[in-house]
Amino acid sequence: MELLSVLAAAAASYVFGAIWYMSLSRPWVAASGVATDAEGQPANRSNPLPYIISLLCAVIVAGMMRHIFGLSGIEGIGESALAGLGAGLFLACPWIVTNYTFAGRPAALMVIDGGYAAIGCTIMGTVLAMV
Repeated sequence: MELLSVLAAAAASYVFGAIWYMSLSRPWVAASGVATDAEGQPANRSNPLPYIISLLCAVIVAGMMRHIFGLSGIEGIGESALAGLGAGLFLACPWIVTNYTFAGRPAALMVIDGGYAAIGCTIMGTVLAMV
């Protein structure tokens, strides 16, 4: 059951990420500086490796969140969602902002990627409590 909850939480966050980045693709491409093709789409969009790595990372994050929630006695949808939000806002986002600031990346990229981290972790926490 624990593995199922981790996989479900990772999948939910991954699907959310697909929706998030599809809806914000134009500002993300502009802010990230990713090379694009003639249609304005990321040049590496047909490369499966980033998608596979992203899914693996989602499983790793969900697994660690599950572990931390278990050790901390976090139970229920409300507590799990709040803990997920906290992990996204106060653990993942500061690392993203630090890295992007040193790299001289635009604030828009920090907001887009940090927003995904915060909401994605909230979704993970919610799903971990439901499954």
